[in-house]
Amino acid sequence: MTESLLTRVAALKETASRTRRGVLELILDDPQRVLDESFEQLAERAGGSVPTIIRTCRDLGFAGLRDFKLALAHDLALGGSPLHRRVQVEDSVEDVLSKVVKSAASAVSSVHGQLDPAVLNAATDAIVNASRIDCYAVGATSGFVASDLQARLCRLGLISNAYTDYHLQLASAASLGPTGVAIAVSHVGSMPLLLESVKVARAEGATVIALTRPDSPLAARADLVLSVDVPEDPVMHVGTDAYLAHLTVIEILNVLVAQRRGADAVNRLRNVREVLRSHGIDLWHEPELTWDVSNKGAPARKLHD
Repeated sequence: MTESLLTRVAALKETASRTRRGVLELILDDPQRVLDESFEQLAERAGGSVPTIIRTCRDLGFAGLRDFKLALAHDLALGGSPLHRRVQVEDSVEDVLSKVVKSAASAVSSVHGQLDPAVLNAATDAIVNASRIDCYAVGATSGFVASDLQARLCRLGLISNAYTDYHLQLASAASLGPTGVAIAVSHVGSMPLLLESVKVARAEGATVIALTRPDSPLAARADLVLSVDVPEDPVMHVGTDAYLAHLTVIEILNVLVAQRRGADAVNRLRNVREVLRSHGIDLWHEPELTWDVSNKGAPARKLHD
C-alpha cells in the first residue's frame, strides 16, 4: 500500500456525504477502537446504519468491514510500535494489559466471519472417513498447532501423525494414497518445502486441507482451505494473534469430528481421561512423595487420588 489508509480516509472525508463523513471521522479519531467494533456498534456510534458502513468501506476500495479492518490493522502495524501492533512504548501496565487482551479477543472473534461452514463440513467428512490423517507444518508456532491437532485426533480414535521434518513429510505424502488426508498448517503459507510435500500428497490422490491465509500459495494448492487471516505482527512473522486464531480453528474442527463420530468418540475421550488419571497424569493435585526406608532411604513416589 503506497498511500496510508488513514490518509485515504481523511481525503475521502472531504467529499463524503454527512452520514459517511461521520463514519470516517470515527475511524480517524480512534482507529484502534474501530478494529474491535462490529458493524452495529460502529453504525450506532456514527449515527448511521449498517448499509452505510458497508458503502463507506466500498468507497475506500474494500468489499466490507472485515477486509477494511484487516487493511487498517496492517497499516497500523507497519506504522506503529515495534513491540506490538497496538501497544506503544510509553503505555502503562494497564494499557498493555487492555490492548493485548483486546487484540487477542479480536483475532479469535474474527474467525467466525472468515470460516466457510460448507468447507468446515467437507473437511470434517474427509477427516472422519480418512484411513490416516497426517499433519504438516514448518516452524515452532505452526508445528505446535499441527502437533496439538494430531493429539486431538488421536484421542478420538483416528490414525494421525504430525510431521515438521521435510523428509518425513515427503515419506508421509508419498504413502497417504487416495484415502488419506494431509492437513497443512501455515499462516504465511509460502514455505517451499511444505508446498512440495502438499504437491506430492495431492499427486498421490490424498485430500489436502490447508489452514492458512486465503490468498497464500498453500491455499492455491489445497483441496479444502480453512482460510483465516489476521493483521500482521510487528515482532514475529507469525504472531500471537495468528496462533490463537489457528488454535480456535482446530478446536472447532475437533468438536465437529467428535460430533460426527458420536458415541464412539465420547467413549474414547472418557477412556483416555480415565487412563491418564489412573496413571498419575492430569491430576488436579500434586502427587505425594514418600520415603521407603526399607530400600536404603530411596524415594518412593506414591500417587493418591
